[in-house]
Amino acid sequence: MEEDFKQLKTLTIDVWENGFMGVDVGQIIIAISIFFAFLLIRGIFSRYVLSRLHNWAAKSTTKVDDKIVDALIPPIRFIPIILGIFFATQYMQPDEKAAELIMSFERSLIAFTIFWALHRSLEPLSYSMKKLEEVLTRAMMVWMFKVLKVLVIFIGGAVILEIWGIAVGPLLAGLGLFGAAVALGAQDLFKNLIGGITILAEKRFHPGEWIMVDGVVEGIVEEIGFRSTRVRRFDKAPVHVPNANLSDTVVTNFSRMTHRRINWAIGVEYRTTVEQLQIIRDKIMDYIVNNDKFESPDKINTFVRVDNFNASSIDFIVYCFTKTIVWGEWLAIKEDFALAIKDIVEKEAGTGFAFPSQSIYVESLPSEAAETFVPPKSN
Repeated sequence: MEEDFKQLKTLTIDVWENGFMGVDVGQIIIAISIFFAFLLIRGIFSRYVLSRLHNWAAKSTTKVDDKIVDALIPPIRFIPIILGIFFATQYMQPDEKAAELIMSFERSLIAFTIFWALHRSLEPLSYSMKKLEEVLTRAMMVWMFKVLKVLVIFIGGAVILEIWGIAVGPLLAGLGLFGAAVALGAQDLFKNLIGGITILAEKRFHPGEWIMVDGVVEGIVEEIGFRSTRVRRFDKAPVHVPNANLSDTVVTNFSRMTHRRINWAIGVEYRTTVEQLQIIRDKIMDYIVNNDKFESPDKINTFVRVDNFNASSIDFIVYCFTKTIVWGEWLAIKEDFALAIKDIVEKEAGTGFAFPSQSIYVESLPSEAAETFVPPKSN
């Protein structure tokens, strides 16, 4: 019996000393304690140091530093975890093969944290380059930083693969043939990508602008993506238009109008005299010239003229431009203008507006009813 206990004791000591991968169980327990100690430090660090850093950034007048701090806080909070893993594994003193594996894992975590921080900091950095937007536009800046994010992810992945002994160069060469095959089947994707680059390079439109694509859509541009552009129609329905279509199709950009046009044909009655026609013409022109909401005739073509003898009216052409290009403001100006024209025609000129009509003249004879006289058609 005593020998059995000695054997059990020997087995217990052997298990305790060899543990996992030749590491003493006691060392494993202490290593786990070290790791959890760093987790505790991480909580204290986040609560006191990082919160004060966030509050300090919030006191500044600019918002860029707030965005940078918010972007970097998650990677910074990951650093104590890396330290905990490093010191815990260093204390365990694993054998050479395990130590090499653990070292590769720790280097991978370090590389991941570095490129994670770079990836998150790109977006707030894009907001800090406002002067560059004047040259490249906001949409192009968004594209550029999207490409940079993809590049950071690619380089970070390549670094981690190299840490684990996987050569990236031969891997890319092997993917070359596969990429060529994919490219043949993704011609539309590349067409749309090139179309998007063309749109941004030529600055045809930017997010927030009102455009009309003939036969496709009319609305407000929300986002210019790699493959398509999202346009929000005025009924609030989103429409995704392939960039290739936008680069090859006629696109009207209403947001870049210098003025908004009013082009009316106004018909007055045929009984209107020449003097009344002149009054209407001059009063309407005076209204346009003396109203600061309309652009001056010296700067842009403006016409108020008798233009046509219609079937039932004498027609004026009223052709002018407002200074505003905002649709709601333009509607209000046009409404005031219409009310003013009504007063000019009816009150100041003393005539009326024409509407389609046909008059039949019947003459009564004393002896018998006369037939309706139909004037002969002129040759």
